[in-house]
Amino acid sequence: MNTKRTFQLVALDLDGTLLNTNGTISKENRAAIQTATDQGVTFVIATGRPYCGLPLAMMEETGIQYAITANGASIYRAPGKECLFEDCMSTDLVIHILKKLLKLEMHISLFIQGEAYMPAQCREALQKITTLPDSLKEYILSTREGITDMIAFLKERSQPIQKLTLNFLTNPDGSYVNRDKTIQILEQYPEINYLSGGYGNLEFAKAGVTKGKGLSLLCKYLNIPLEQTIACGDSENDLDIMKTAGLGVAMANAPEDIRSQADVITLCNDAHGVAAMLNQWIVL
Repeated sequence: MNTKRTFQLVALDLDGTLLNTNGTISKENRAAIQTATDQGVTFVIATGRPYCGLPLAMMEETGIQYAITANGASIYRAPGKECLFEDCMSTDLVIHILKKLLKLEMHISLFIQGEAYMPAQCREALQKITTLPDSLKEYILSTREGITDMIAFLKERSQPIQKLTLNFLTNPDGSYVNRDKTIQILEQYPEINYLSGGYGNLEFAKAGVTKGKGLSLLCKYLNIPLEQTIACGDSENDLDIMKTAGLGVAMANAPEDIRSQADVITLCNDAHGVAAMLNQWIVL
């Protein structure tokens, strides 16, 4: 029996997985996704990014219609931004946490209804961060709306928040500025769950929200068995979905502790690892 035919759905992380270091999707990855899509395989983007950060043009041309965003806090059908599921933090909770975080120098992003915002004071901090690739900095600046008074903004809108992403400056010894202090703050709130999405950052959403839970919900919606799914990623925020899927695939550029927990390892994101994975497990 050809085992390649047993997989009906593939969930792909973006940064460090489908996207290369330059923040683009290689023609090899695009071609492999298109071939598998033509064979009836369903593809899902599973990312920490908000809806506004999705590569919508690529998704449309390759037939990708679904996206698990904000680490599982929301699931969308694209390109119409139809929200199929959302599980958010309350405005009051985020304001309580944010008041403490704004006292520390870092870059902060907030995701609300698929859009991205940042306190205006964080723009300068982003420019000082040396651990982020230029392509990722450009993506952040191009997708975030700067808000002068974020607390007032949240109070006025009173909308639930999908996720916050925190990026840190580095000390001369390579350690992260204010990261330990931030963890101490986040540990005070059992209502949230935090982890790293890469480059030493911290991301937090409502407790219980994960990419893996998002995959389970979407598979139920699509009537696809979880054992017939593949999930591919490179960071801590991908571990849950890799373990939830029928086959968990780690990128070669993932940290060793992520690779050690995967079922299989593919090539790195700069060597078209997604295409290599699809050619091995899906594409006939």
